[in-house]
Amino acid sequence: MFIAHLPAGYLLTRQMARKRETAWRGLLAVGLLCSVLPDFDLIYFYVVDHRRTLHHDYWTHTPLFWIAAAAVIGLVLLVSGKRERLIFVWAGLLNILLHLAMDSVAADIRWFYPLSEARLNLVHIPARYSPWFLNFLLHWTFAVELMILIAAVVVLLKSRRKRGFATGPTTTS
Repeated sequence: MFIAHLPAGYLLTRQMARKRETAWRGLLAVGLLCSVLPDFDLIYFYVVDHRRTLHHDYWTHTPLFWIAAAAVIGLVLLVSGKRERLIFVWAGLLNILLHLAMDSVAADIRWFYPLSEARLNLVHIPARYSPWFLNFLLHWTFAVELMILIAAVVVLLKSRRKRGFATGPTTTS
């Protein structure tokens, strides 16, 4: 996926925040950050690793790592009496898992690593064009990304029209 992670994160987080008016901005910040967080490994991929290892093989694309991290953070919040902040952990984890699910459409994700090396994806995109990214942009899966982007823009514009620039989660249906 190239362009849909952030818009999908916006749509998911907006739904999560519908009844949490006071936490909207913080929840949106966490959701949007986590919707692209697994791809922060691209910095390492290009700068340090020089593209030797597929970036989907890094720990940042390992669902069990993120589930374990969320469990630890959630436990710390529960023990420290900050149960009301668990929504932020959920928003982060769900956006990361959404990112990985979206990547699984056309890229190999090791959903059960380190328990299994099995790689799961729905569609294989053949290498027909150069440069490499044209293979993805010219594949039908990119139309799905465009639909997600359009949906997010429509939701955002509808909410702006109803309440102005500072939009809350309860403004659209």
